[in-house]
Order: sequence, then structure tokens, then C-alpha cells
Amino acid sequence: MSTEHAIEDSIENSIDKAAITVGSVWPIHSFVTANPLSGFEDLPFGEAVTQAADLLGGRGYPSPETFRAALDDGRIDPAILESELAERGYEADPETLLDRMDTAVDTDGEPDTAVERADHVLTKWLSAFLDEGHAEWSMPNRNAGFYATFRAVAEYDGEIPDEGVVADLPETPIEAIATVLEPYPESQWVPIFEEQLAALPGWTGFIKQRADDEDAWQSAYPITLAGYLAARLSLLDGFGAPIDPSTGPTSAEADAADELADAFLSAWEASYRTEVVERVAAESRTLAEREPSGRPDAQLVFCIDTRSEVVRRHIEATGEYETHGYAGFFGIPMEYQGYDAEVSVDACPPILDPQHHVTEVPTDTEQRASHDRWTSLREAASEVIETLKTNPAAAFGFVESAGSGYGLALAARTLVPDRVVDLLGSADDAVPDGHEFCEPVVDHQHTYAGDLPVGLTYEEKVEYAATAFELMGWAEFGRLVVFTGHASETTNNPYDASLDCGACAGNPGGPNARVLAAICNDPAVRTALRDRGFEVPEDTVFLAGEHNTTTDEIELYDDDVPESHAGDLDQLRADLAVARETATAERAESMGVDGSTGVDETKRRAADWAETRPEWGLAGNAGFVVGPRELTSDLDLDGRAFLHSYDWSTDPDGDALEAILTGPMVVTQWINAQYYFSTVDNAVYGSGSKVTQNPVGNVGVYQGNGGDLMTGLPLQSLMAADGEPYHQPLRLSTVVHAPVELVTDVLADHEELTELLDNDWLSLTVVDPTQDHRAFDYEDGLEWTPVFARPEAQARREAPTAPAVADD
Repeated sequence: MSTEHAIEDSIENSIDKAAITVGSVWPIHSFVTANPLSGFEDLPFGEAVTQAADLLGGRGYPSPETFRAALDDGRIDPAILESELAERGYEADPETLLDRMDTAVDTDGEPDTAVERADHVLTKWLSAFLDEGHAEWSMPNRNAGFYATFRAVAEYDGEIPDEGVVADLPETPIEAIATVLEPYPESQWVPIFEEQLAALPGWTGFIKQRADDEDAWQSAYPITLAGYLAARLSLLDGFGAPIDPSTGPTSAEADAADELADAFLSAWEASYRTEVVERVAAESRTLAEREPSGRPDAQLVFCIDTRSEVVRRHIEATGEYETHGYAGFFGIPMEYQGYDAEVSVDACPPILDPQHHVTEVPTDTEQRASHDRWTSLREAASEVIETLKTNPAAAFGFVESAGSGYGLALAARTLVPDRVVDLLGSADDAVPDGHEFCEPVVDHQHTYAGDLPVGLTYEEKVEYAATAFELMGWAEFGRLVVFTGHASETTNNPYDASLDCGACAGNPGGPNARVLAAICNDPAVRTALRDRGFEVPEDTVFLAGEHNTTTDEIELYDDDVPESHAGDLDQLRADLAVARETATAERAESMGVDGSTGVDETKRRAADWAETRPEWGLAGNAGFVVGPRELTSDLDLDGRAFLHSYDWSTDPDGDALEAILTGPMVVTQWINAQYYFSTVDNAVYGSGSKVTQNPVGNVGVYQGNGGDLMTGLPLQSLMAADGEPYHQPLRLSTVVHAPVELVTDVLADHEELTELLDNDWLSLTVVDPTQDHRAFDYEDGLEWTPVFARPEAQARREAPTAPAVADD
């Protein structure tokens, strides 16, 4: 191999190694909640946050003020805290230790002016190149790739210095990188790349995700981390900024503060977890004694999303209803394209690749014609207005003539947003929605859309239906079974996708629910299900719905429900309306509003274009309970727990449990970590206040008018007030109702799960119904400890002071 090729391979390998520490960032229009420190998950949590702090500058633990508030409010059990502190050798009282934590020195240095100037130029061209349809005038020649395009425009940019490598950029990015790295030994290349990728983690995370995903934008306008580094290193060279990797360990004072913070955090988590585990164990003991409940009036399957926990309680309170939890993509890993959509979207978790392409086809010619007519008129009017607003020649005249009308519209949307939406909604009701005259193409079409087959084969349909019922442990079916996806409803909100279904990659879950309902209504599939042990009665009808998590309205897609079930459907609608009233009353109080105005208040928040907090989203998430609904149906978990239905007695080989732990548990840990880090250091891992955000390129937001893409959640999704988190930043506590041996067998086959557990990124407790319903905490290396054999648990039993989880 030639020296030139050897250097090229070494640079590419070094980039790949350095990129591991970069967390992927999805475009904001399909926001995916993910752990910003995913590249550090091979390390123990304490080491990971320390290394990330050195590289990214972010805090890894909640502030002393947050711990102090949790202790004062009774959320941290004093007995458990005392045990955690003693385990680490601390005997002083908590207040003294919190004061000591407060004195930790912030060692951040002053920013380098040369680096700031290089960042300014680089982010300017990144935002222009990576635009996804937002800019009216797009950057020319983007199809050549980022580095080639940057190289072409660099000589015309007066902000770029006329010296160094950037003054005469080599033809390829690897050549440019090699030129800049010439004075540095190869042993420093990975640290240099790590620091340069971490300098703008928002942009680099987005580039990494886009390059890995290879979507339509990447195919049309390619960009690589090598191209990014070539431009960045060349600019730094031109501005005379140093690129030597940083050296020096974290101070002993900071290490001590982190050790204290870890003790407080562990105690807070144990306080929450112990309460949930005690209640689940108590309910487990009563399961065998309960009388069979009989056939339910209807069964509703919701996403495991924490927001479903609230509305499920209220639905069950209105009648003989069963609710179940299942991942919100309903087990269908598909790419979906709606009737009006120009492009398809991935409707499955980011840890899966779509396996099918599903689109909608019209089934009602008259409704389709009405929809197309009104849609065409609306699009034409919008296009004319947009052209007048953005065309330099017409903009001033348009504003002059239309200003008064716009002023009235703005005033109405600001002062009475809910009435404006009601008015527009009445007009929209006259126009059929796609689901009213379209059906998803579920049957296999023997054609392909790109690399994906269109539709599903008979065998695949049977497998998806059977898997759903196996994972949830179903044995009985009601007359109505509703697969209920979810989506949010907000106005003027760049982060709207963050409130949609995370299991559908930040998209609404209704389409997935419709596909599974269509599959389960297929007579051939139902026959095959009986052969698999699922006796689906002839009078059972499957239908889809969508839960609006902002207003708690549940829309049922009932076009295929026969007249014989009209009475059941009418009663379900009436009960869902009652559940909406009581659920929104509960949620309104959590937002500091009179619960009696719940429905009106949530409608206003959904419609108000100035509302920075339309809903709390998944704020508060802390637990993941895997087991039959009966374990939690009598508990008020305060919308803080993900709930996945599971019955170990129907899963002798652990296949269903394996699917839950390797899929939904991993996704919930991602979500939990995003909320955790966005709360503990919003400036680094979050996105700051919505008030000062500026959307850029339809891919993300800035704070101010430029710089790095902000990667996490905004303050308004996390904080009740300045310095007062609404989200309690705790790592995920998973509770599984199953034999310890079964769980151990699953974990033993999945090193990626034991790595997360051994490194304390989440906790796992098993309530074992075969061992007198005792609870066991997972320890390192597939070992388990009986919960009440732990010193802190014994101390708590002797002096219980923490508040209990409320009963209904």
C-alpha cells in the first residue's frame, strides 16, 4: 500500500473512532429523543459524564438547588440518602454536603476569538448547505457535496482569511485534513478529531445522522464528517487557531462534588423506585385471588408513552374497559406515505430499519374529489401569498395592501386562539380527511418503493398480529378492540415532532394503528391466529384511533365498523368524552390551571400560537413497568411511567420479554436520558428558551441568530419556572413482573443490555411471582439482590418517610 493511501486510511479510521462520541441529532421536523451521550454508554455513568464534561462542557448531575428542593419536598427519602452517603464515606448532614457541592469550581476558560470567527464562517455555510426546503434561495451546486461546494465559494467569502490551507483548498477533504495535521503525530489525530467534532455537537450530530440514514436529502446533497472536518480544520488553520488536543485531569474538587451528586441522585432514584416496586409487588400478590373480570366492553391498546398512563386510568374508570400498553408503532416497521404527502416518513423507532412501504389509496371517489378540490384551492392561495411575501418586487406592496387584514388576523389568533381554531376547524370538517376516503395498502403488491416492498405478505401479517398479542399476553377479546396511536396538536411550534410518537420516529402513530387494525380484520389472518392459539371471536371488530396528547381527545377511525356494533361504538365515544374531561382536569392542574377548565384550557393551548408550553410531553418520566395491566390499574402513577403489557405465564421461552427489553426498554432509556440531560444542563444538552430560538433550514434551531444547532429539549418542556424543574431528572427505573431466571436468560443473550445496566444508565428490578412476589434488584454481572436485603431498603422500612404513590 502506498504511503498516500495509508495516510488516507488512517485519517478515515481516526474519524470513525472519534465520531463514536458524537450523539446523533435528527432534523427537528422528525425530532427523535435520544441520549446525547450515547457514544459514552460503554462507560460507567460517572465516568461518562466526567468525560463528556471535559469534551462538551456539560454538567452531568442535577444542581445542589435541585437536590435541596427534592429533599425539602420529601421526594428523597432521608433514610435512603443516609445509606447512600455512608456507602461513600460521608457522615456530614445533607445540608452541609449540598453547600460543599455548591463550592465546586467552574474551570471553563474564556472562548478563543479565532475559534469563534472560524465557527461563525463554518456555521453560516453549514446552514446554507444543509437547508431542507426552508430557504427561498438555496445554495448553488449543493449536489457536488459539502466540501466541494465550500471549496467553490470560499474564495468569494470576504470573511475567510487569505492565508493557510483555506486560502488554497486541496481537491479532496482527506488531502485538506492531512495538510493541517502534518505537524501532529498520528497518536493525536483521534483526540484532535474528537475535540473538533465536539466543538459544534449539534451540527456534527446532525451530519452523522444524515450520513448514516442516507435519506433523500443526503442522496441529493451529500455531506460527510470528513468533509466537515476538512472545512473546519482549514478555517482554524487560516484564522491561526490552535487545534492541539486538551490535556489535564478533572480537579479533585470537581470529582468530590460529582461523587456527592451521585449519592443524592441514587437516593432520589431509589426513593421513587422503592415506592413503585412496593406497590407493584403488593398488587402481584393479589392477582391470583382476583375474580375473573369477564369479557370487557372494549379493549384499547395505547402506546407505552407516559401520557397514555393518565388517560388510560380515566377511561377504565368510565366502564368495563381494558387498556393495554404496546410500543406506539404497533410492531409494524414501515415507511409510510400519506395521500397528500410528497415524501414518505419512517414510522418505526430509530433502532429499527423500515421493512415495508405503506401508502394510502382512495376508496371513495366523491370524497376524494371534494378533498382534492379544496386542497388545490388552499395550496394555490398559499403559494400566491408566499410568493408575494418573499418576492423583493412585490413584498412592500403586498404588506401595504394586506397589512390591516393581517393585523386583525394576528389579533384574533392572539386574543381568542381557540375560537379561531374552532372556526377554521368547522371549515376543515367540510373537507374529508385522508383516512375518511383512503385505506392503507396493506396487502403485498409485488412491487417496490425504492428498496422496500410495497405492502406485507400474508405470512408477515400473521406474524405481526400474533407478535402483538404474544407480547401483551392476551387471552380474551372484546367486541371492539381499538389500536390507539397518538399525536400532539400545537401551533407555531418548531418542536411539534418532539410531542408526537417517539416509537414512530417523531411522527403520528395513527397510520401504524390503522395498518394493524386492517391486518387483524383480515379473515385469513384471523384463521391463522386461531392456529397460533388466539381465539378471536367472530363478533370482535378491530379499529384504529388516535389520541391527541395535547387535548386528550381520541378520534376513532370507524369507517369499517359494522352496523351491528353501532351501539358499542356510541357508548365508547360517550365514555371517551367523559374520560377526556377528567383527564384534562388532572393535566390542567399540573400546569397550574383550574382543573374545571381542563378541556377548554387544553384546546386553547393547542391553538395558541404564542403558547410556549402546549403540554408537558413526557416530562416527569422516571419508570418503565412491564407486566399485566392489573399490576398498575389501581395505582395513580402520575403520568411518570411507561407501561408495557406483558404476561410471563404466556411466555415460557421468554421470546416476548426479549423483544420488550431489547426494543421498548432501549427506546424508553433514550427518551429518559434526553429529558435527564436537557434538564441538568439545558445550555449544553438542551435548546434554551423557545422565546429566543430561531429555526434554521427546517433542520433545527439556533439560540440567537447563529452558531451551533441546539440539540435537546427547550426549557419550557422541562422547567416550571427559572431554577425550578418540573421534570425530575432521574435515570430510568425499569420494573419487570416475571421470574428472575427468565429475565436473567434474556439478559445473558444481550451484552448491549447488560452493558447499560452494569454501567448504571438505568436500573432494573424484577418482581418475581414464583418467589412469593419478592423483588430483586439487578447488580453487576447478572447478579441479583433481594430488595429488602439492601441496607437503604431496610432503613426505609424501619423509618418510612417518603410519600406513597397515590391510589385511585
